[in-house]
Amino acid sequence: MKKIVKFIIPFFILLLAIFFKVFIEKYELVSDDWYDFFDRTGSIFLILSIAWASIAVLRTSKKVILSKLDVNQEDNLKQRKFLTQFNIMESIIYFLIVLIAIGSALMLFEEVRQLGISLFASAGVAGIIIGFAAQKLIATVLAGIQIAITQPIRLDDVVIVENEWGRIEEITLTYVVVKIWDQRRLVVPSTYFFEKPFQNWTRTSAEILGTVFLYTDYHVSFDALREELTRLLESTPLWDKRVNVLQVTDAKEYGVEIRALVSAKDSPTAWDLRVFIREKLIEFIQKNYPESLPRTRVVFEKGEGSSTPLNEK
Repeated sequence: MKKIVKFIIPFFILLLAIFFKVFIEKYELVSDDWYDFFDRTGSIFLILSIAWASIAVLRTSKKVILSKLDVNQEDNLKQRKFLTQFNIMESIIYFLIVLIAIGSALMLFEEVRQLGISLFASAGVAGIIIGFAAQKLIATVLAGIQIAITQPIRLDDVVIVENEWGRIEEITLTYVVVKIWDQRRLVVPSTYFFEKPFQNWTRTSAEILGTVFLYTDYHVSFDALREELTRLLESTPLWDKRVNVLQVTDAKEYGVEIRALVSAKDSPTAWDLRVFIREKLIEFIQKNYPESLPRTRVVFEKGEGSSTPLNEK
């Protein structure tokens, strides 16, 4: 029903435009002095109906196309790529339709037409000033078009922008909305993604690696930790069975740094997996190797060649 209403209104306006432009003068429904008024009003209605109908056709086509796209599936890279391009091109077409409609309507008035000619004749310095003023706006619009073509980002991409983790929620001609993990929205101009570096975690694939760092004493058993890590990964559906590595990445005077490297199908799942592995490995060390928890030692020399530890905590 809503689809029909979208086309009924512009069709009604079109009939009204035909009535004003044709039937009023043909059947002499008003005096001659009013013919010009109704003819001009009919032209405005005609322009309005065409613009309205064009937008309605575009929106209906979008709904039909989107109904055939499944953006909720896990591997939706192609769908998001197409949707990003379609949304930006849709904004451009809307802008052009409205601009052409307003310009066409204004050109119906002789006063406005003469004013336009005068402005063009005296553009000179004013044109330069307007050009400088609109420089950033034009650059932003061009950046929006460039995003649609080159696609450094797409809708629903996982990105790190301004040290904030989030997903691309909306892309327009002039700005991009990033939905941050805590439900805030970060709005950045389109030019940002061509002027500053940023991270795109789903540029080619949603798969991602996650790291968990542990800091223990030298007494810990690395082989036992590896076995426990494997057991934990095999017990959870969060792991995608690609990467399972545990390595000692640093050794210092107060202990060792251990890194567990795991993989998941996407970044939210990787976050949950990292939290799970970190918690369970700490519990494993507490229960099985409590002496391997990080310690600070203070040793006082009692005599030459001998030492007695006085405090361990």
